[in-house]
Amino acid sequence: MQVARSIVGIDVAKAELVIHFQGQTLTIENTPKAIKVWLKSLPCPCEIAIEATGTYHMAVIELAHAKGHHIYVIDASRLSSYRKGTGGRAKTDASDAQLLARHLQREKEDLRRWSPPPKAYRTLQTLLRRRAALIKARTMIQQSLGGEKILKASLKKLILQINSLDTLIQKHLRDTVREAGLSDQVQRCKALEGVGDLTAYALVMAFLRGDFRNSDAFVAFLGMDVHVKDSGTRTGKRKLTKKGDSETRRLLYCAAMAARKSARWAGVYQGYLDRGLAKTQALVILARKLVRIAFALMKNRTSYAPSSAA
Repeated sequence: MQVARSIVGIDVAKAELVIHFQGQTLTIENTPKAIKVWLKSLPCPCEIAIEATGTYHMAVIELAHAKGHHIYVIDASRLSSYRKGTGGRAKTDASDAQLLARHLQREKEDLRRWSPPPKAYRTLQTLLRRRAALIKARTMIQQSLGGEKILKASLKKLILQINSLDTLIQKHLRDTVREAGLSDQVQRCKALEGVGDLTAYALVMAFLRGDFRNSDAFVAFLGMDVHVKDSGTRTGKRKLTKKGDSETRRLLYCAAMAARKSARWAGVYQGYLDRGLAKTQALVILARKLVRIAFALMKNRTSYAPSSAA
């Protein structure tokens, strides 16, 4: 006889975890020590629903998974839609923890259980995100201080230091790819028009995360699938779901901007514009095409053989 597992909902903040379990709510510090103490009080295995955050949820899910609990990481937008669907008006840490538990209990069949990613995935993701933050900071500093003549010399030194750090991060990215045996996959992606080192790293990183059924699933994982909102004869505005890693989407958009100038994709891109699509829409479609081709290359471990674009 199958025994129902206990359901736990956890709302995450940087400093604390708010936990809903067996009708009770408690708050603990978001530290490994406090989490380990709390986990000792749980029956095993439990089913734990936790809202995705940047990195603040990682400690609890890794420690809970190591103890044999089943983890379900819920996207924030999905939880928000579920809240509206249940008629929820309040949004507090406690109510979110309770809502997470309810969502898992009732929608489990549509949820995917979390599993630890490969080490290379975590390293590549961290390095790419850190580099994105570094480049954003560099741009802000240049825009803010670039016009001050008295700071010109100091600003130049600072930018050189930032560029040196960028070079170091990119070296670590190359080393991670080589040590993980992923160099061939990176080269397959780099063969695509517009795809450079960083975009190739991001594509390979995403491909590592799961056994995707097809290219549609890979596109959806990257948050580049379209949210359709139609009703009757009314056609709603199409928007990207934007789930998954935002830096990967940014890199793919930049890749599409470069690919549109290539002999293979220039005509395709112009064709979208001639149909009345905005430049951004055309670039997103082109980026999706690059993603689908990259997926096929990595899945089948084949080399890129350009044919006429469609």
